[in-house]
Formats: sequence, C-alpha cells, structure tokens
Amino acid sequence: MSDEETRVAEVTEFDRRMLEALICPQTHTELSYDRQAGELVSHAAGLAFPIRSGIPIMLIDQARRIG
Repeated sequence: MSDEETRVAEVTEFDRRMLEALICPQTHTELSYDRQAGELVSHAAGLAFPIRSGIPIMLIDQARRIG
C-alpha cells in the first residue's frame, strides 16, 4: 500500500461524530476536519492535529503548524 493509500484509508476511518466532542487542547476552541489532509485543524491555535488509524492525535507537540 502506498503512502497516499494509507493516508486515504486513515481518513475514511475517522468518525466525524467525534468532532463534536473534541476541542483544541491549546485554545479550547472548536476544530474543523480537513478530509484531504487527514487532520483536525484549530484555526485559533494555527495547528493541525494528525489522525492516525482513525484516532485523532491531540498532542500539541505532534501537531503541525499552519499559516
């Protein structure tokens, strides 16, 4: 399986209902789901949290900075 196929598989496994229960660990604001990138995005914090095997990784040190 290629990296792209793995990322797509991870994205499709994410339960979007979980988005209602999750908030940004830094700003305590709501998150948006970036399906294409497979990430949960906190625009307030400027961070994108990865989703691995359908599980959001809500650790600030694991997040990617966004501009």
